Amino acid sequence: MAKTAFEKPGNFLYPLPAVMVSCSGKEGKPNIITVAWAGTVCSDPPMVSVSIRKSRYSHELIAGTGEFVINLTTKELTRAADYCGVRSGRDVDKFVECHLTPEKSEKVSAPGIAESPVSIECRVRQIMELGSHDMFLADVVCVRVDERYLDEKGRFHMEDAGLTAYSHGTYYELGKTIGSFGYSVKKKTSASGKRGREKKGRKK
Repeated sequence: MAKTAFEKPGNFLYPLPAVMVSCSGKEGKPNIITVAWAGTVCSDPPMVSVSIRKSRYSHELIAGTGEFVINLTTKELTRAADYCGVRSGRDVDKFVECHLTPEKSEKVSAPGIAESPVSIECRVRQIMELGSHDMFLADVVCVRVDERYLDEKGRFHMEDAGLTAYSHGTYYELGKTIGSFGYSVKKKTSASGKRGREKKGRKK
């Protein structure tokens, strides 16, 4: 299979989550910025990162307070996410313009977005100046989830939330399941073996 090499390297790591990062200034005015350069950094302790240009209004707010909330984006939130990525909070109130609800967080002063199924509260540990963007390395201090997606055992069903992804300038709704973690090495159960276990279960 032939491949073409681009002479100028670029960011081609796709798809990505286009998350809505909510924050607020020291005076308490809330804002939202949509970020595609975001990701998991560490699981123990739980850490994430978001990379933001110095020129963005939210960069100033997050650097000033050291706190922000990552809100996952759904199909219903995609238009708002796009708007929050191309308009500046210096000029408009994005919560008002997008008809979103600022929601009080548990551990940080920055609000979450009530309409998002998952809000990840973060506290900045380090700001790394990298070039076009500064990376905010942060500790996850609390995760809040929409109770509509919890089953009777308290398990959160992320697959029912209608999450979206961003790939090379385009938003996509997540599609069908093709596997789950570890399925490539999981032992297959034969139909006869399954029937045998069912018969044993009925004899008890």
